[in-house]
Amino acid sequence: MSEEIQTAPNYMDAPVVLSASHVSKHFKLPTEQASGLKQAFINWTKGIKGYKKQEVLKDISFEVHQGEFFGIVGRNGGGKSTLLKIISQIYYPNQGSVDVKGKLVPFIELGVGFNPELTGRENVYLNGSLLGFTTEEVDAMYDDIVDFAELGEFMDQKLKNYSSGMQVRLAFSVAIKAQGDILVLDEVLAVGDEAFQRKCSDFFTQIKKDSSKTVILVTHDMDSVRKYCSRAMMIADGVVEAIGDPETVSQQYTLANLKAEQALETQRRKARGGYPNGLNERCPILRTYAVSSQICKSSDTFKFAVEYQYDEPGNFYLAIALHDIRRGGITYDTGATTIKMSKHGHQTVHFEMPLNLFNNGEFRLITSLRTPIPGNKLESDAVGVAVDDNACNFVIRDDSNREYALLSDRAMVITQTD
Repeated sequence: MSEEIQTAPNYMDAPVVLSASHVSKHFKLPTEQASGLKQAFINWTKGIKGYKKQEVLKDISFEVHQGEFFGIVGRNGGGKSTLLKIISQIYYPNQGSVDVKGKLVPFIELGVGFNPELTGRENVYLNGSLLGFTTEEVDAMYDDIVDFAELGEFMDQKLKNYSSGMQVRLAFSVAIKAQGDILVLDEVLAVGDEAFQRKCSDFFTQIKKDSSKTVILVTHDMDSVRKYCSRAMMIADGVVEAIGDPETVSQQYTLANLKAEQALETQRRKARGGYPNGLNERCPILRTYAVSSQICKSSDTFKFAVEYQYDEPGNFYLAIALHDIRRGGITYDTGATTIKMSKHGHQTVHFEMPLNLFNNGEFRLITSLRTPIPGNKLESDAVGVAVDDNACNFVIRDDSNREYALLSDRAMVITQTD
């Protein structure tokens, strides 16, 4: 069941331009091919259909209002692209319906509707006609398309002589500069080179201000969702998981990714059998897990716990390292002999750490259980390490932060001295 998240009512009074009502879609996947008429008859008598039904979308319902920048997010295989193809009338639903008011321009797959043997100019008119525009309508928007693509001197060359980047720019320019009412985009915010991406970003910033234009965007980029979208919807396993405020939906998507990564690591560990990766008979249990939310702001204090089992006598320590998943490297390490444990056996200890030093990012805490090296006070031997699904992931998402550097401006400031 989907979770309806409260959102600002800016667009809710505007007319509904796209409505999906109880949309379901399945595909038939072949499982056993009959080699002849006899085998086909035997399969029929046994009730063997030769295919299995894959449910991709299950009772999807939502509305998009005029002027909205509506985001659709979800993990791969969740049904996003299938839904967009139904919206664009490439697929038809097995159940339910989609009602569109106005001219819809889809940009689903690069190059669809383009012919490499035709010139760039001819492809613009071909693509325009496939989108439902008359020759006169394409005439009116042709100059805007060419100017945005920056391909004026190449429009009379055959498309097959274009570089891949030039083809991307032309196809994308046709989609976004076509005078449609609803623009449907699937994973296209990273098209072209850096300069063209900036141009596209400026375009999206401007189109947000046009109350007559509606954009539906499917993306894995949560920064784009937060930057552009007025509302967002998350699809998981073919159903609407959440819909509403883009910040909250993007956090749920990030959390779903963290859980999926942990589940994958658990599957890998089970496939290996025996002790989890990094652990052994001496240290059969060692895991780090979140106590507070895994979606954090810089003002938060992240609370976590370490569960361990160590039965041997003598001193031992826990060493905790903070890894930067996106940027790489070890951000912080407690040291090999800093956290001395007093209790043997199966225990759980709790920790916390402030996050005010860091910009946005994805982080992982990896704990190792260590024993002292005689005569060496600074180093120790690792008995076990909590990696894979025994490590603890969390993310920092804060509007006051930057994305690029690790340290925030609150932690490090370079000042001019002369």
